[in-house]
Amino acid sequence: MRRLPLVPTIVIALAVATMIALGVWQLQRRAEKAAALAQLARNAERPAIAFPYPPVGDDLLFRRATATCPRVLSWRSQSGRDAAGRTGWRQLAACGTGAEGPGLIVQFGVSQAADTRPAFAGGAVSGYISHAPSTRPILADIFGRAPKTLMLVADRPLPGLRANPKPDLSAVPNNHLAYAVQWFLFAGIALVIYAVALRRRAPGLRSSPGGGGGSPQG
Repeated sequence: MRRLPLVPTIVIALAVATMIALGVWQLQRRAEKAAALAQLARNAERPAIAFPYPPVGDDLLFRRATATCPRVLSWRSQSGRDAAGRTGWRQLAACGTGAEGPGLIVQFGVSQAADTRPAFAGGAVSGYISHAPSTRPILADIFGRAPKTLMLVADRPLPGLRANPKPDLSAVPNNHLAYAVQWFLFAGIALVIYAVALRRRAPGLRSSPGGGGGSPQG
């Protein structure tokens, strides 16, 4: 029997081991995400809290909260849907909460036009806690470990705006099983491709000169 080529075999073995390890990790993350989703489902039924400062911690998602927005420093529009499922522009306010600057983001409702600027003189706001739209690059959200910014989604829209949607657990999907299956499939495909490559290298499988037929007789 011919020996396996050393370097390619080591590379494939390391690659397959890495893919399997990633698949196992995704299965572990699936269990963790299931526990987290169960907690988020309970959050909607828990008593309201004061909106936390600094606003960090995904364990607070969908928890009812109250806050004070003394003044709006700036407005930002983000595409989204209202409570009826209609598309529009979420109106996000960066509220000044003191000398430190914008310490609170509030989604006050959904408008039909992106350039809508609601009128708000400041005051108390109640609603539920959600993720604020990210302004970071996609790769930073995928691989970064920094917690996402939280915001308060107001119960009552400001005049001229449509109502915000209710808390939706589907916004926090648990896709880790699909990711695990993908990594295991990648590992299996890599092994099959390598086995086929080794078989083609084996002696006696290449076609002999002349197409493998007998020598023509003179």
